[in-house]
Amino acid sequence: MLGYHSSSVSNIKGETNLFKKFGLLGVVGTLLVTGAVGCSSVQKSSAQRPIIIEGPMPIEAEKFAKRLENVKEEKSGSFVFYKGTVDNYPVIVAKTGKGMENTAAATALAIEKYNPVAIINQGTSGGHDPNLNVFDIVLGQRTTNIGSFKAGDKGANQGIDPTIWKPMDLMASEGSAGEDPNAEKPRYYEGDKSLLAAANAVKDMYKKGKVVEGTIGSGDFWNNEVDRIKWLHDKFGTSVEEMEGASAAQIANSYGVPFLGIRVLSNNKTNGGKYDPSTAEGCQEYVYEVVKKYITTLPKK
Repeated sequence: MLGYHSSSVSNIKGETNLFKKFGLLGVVGTLLVTGAVGCSSVQKSSAQRPIIIEGPMPIEAEKFAKRLENVKEEKSGSFVFYKGTVDNYPVIVAKTGKGMENTAAATALAIEKYNPVAIINQGTSGGHDPNLNVFDIVLGQRTTNIGSFKAGDKGANQGIDPTIWKPMDLMASEGSAGEDPNAEKPRYYEGDKSLLAAANAVKDMYKKGKVVEGTIGSGDFWNNEVDRIKWLHDKFGTSVEEMEGASAAQIANSYGVPFLGIRVLSNNKTNGGKYDPSTAEGCQEYVYEVVKKYITTLPKK
């Protein structure tokens, strides 16, 4: 009995010591795992959010992409994203494709995938202001959709008169914009003040034309009628027109992402300025300097 009891006590003590030993190891292991997860969370939360640079056509995106360091290309649908760095800060060039729909989709996708700190939509444009010349650059103090209208009330055989059409703000309410009198006005998206400040800070570096603040108009059309261009200029206060910026501004606004449109005049029919595709490269060179300046204003990692 005594021998059996002594052996049992020894076994119990051994098991107790073993439990303590491996129990302690388990606690340490748990702490290590918890610490690793915590460390990973900290690293993820402190990661730098990229700046997105949008360009519709290859000539409006690929020159900038070539200036990135450590570039990796990603594709999603028809959209191409060039991921790289500028001055060791993450920058992504998005080749969105032309038009409002492509740009809206690419912008939403970029925001969901990359959580950007800011978006710059840039590229070429046609002049509306006769005081602006080819190679001049417009900073989008405002960006607006100039392709959304409510037509006049006319019956059969009463003709068509686009000059009496009213701007239609689709975002005025969730109801019918056509029946809402409060929707009969343009909606302007303001350019982000910090991005505008960065753009103005480096405008003297641009030597190919002048850099001014103005209103960028967007619509899925190519205007060749000078009288129509003048009408849009008077109706909306537009400096230039293009096919993308307002849709990008709308999506960025819905997500609360700082946005700025930057457009170079590639032609201006109001004063005879002929189309010059090389303006696209000049715009990207300037936007590159804007990005470098903006990076210096962001919080350090």
